Amino acid sequence: MVGLVLGVFGMAGFVTAIEWTNRTEFCVSCHSMKQNYAEYKESVHYLNRSGAHAQCADCHVPKALGPKLVRKMMAVNDIIAEIKGSIDTPEKLEAARPHLAERVWKYMADSDSRECRTCHSFDSMNLAKQGTAGRLKHPEAAMEGKTCINCHKGVAHKIPSSKDDL
Repeated sequence: MVGLVLGVFGMAGFVTAIEWTNRTEFCVSCHSMKQNYAEYKESVHYLNRSGAHAQCADCHVPKALGPKLVRKMMAVNDIIAEIKGSIDTPEKLEAARPHLAERVWKYMADSDSRECRTCHSFDSMNLAKQGTAGRLKHPEAAMEGKTCINCHKGVAHKIPSSKDDL
């Protein structure tokens, strides 16, 4: 019986910790995330006519438990980078931005922009309310099997300063 109780409390604590680390306040509590947070607050994912704010985890953490746990394990690299001070100044962030961007873009492409599709999908788009480019490009992208990140790099964070950086 004691084992069962400890197991239940252990699992509850684990789930609570996972969800707590999905909060934007947790994500930006590291010094190195201050510049990223400022960029996000100027993006359409924060400033938009609906008033909805995507949270860090909405874009960076899968909803399903298996992929979520894999992503949390990958985040150990972020903790190590914070401890080492790898991107703790604007200059260091800019120097690392091409590598960081490529890593995130690859992850998103490999997952078919899974996190984007939590809020956005070709099937639910109202093309009549989109601008000319979206009205023309979204059906084409859907037919070609493109994923969100193929066209929408830089929607929440700055893209590297030039294509030569990539």
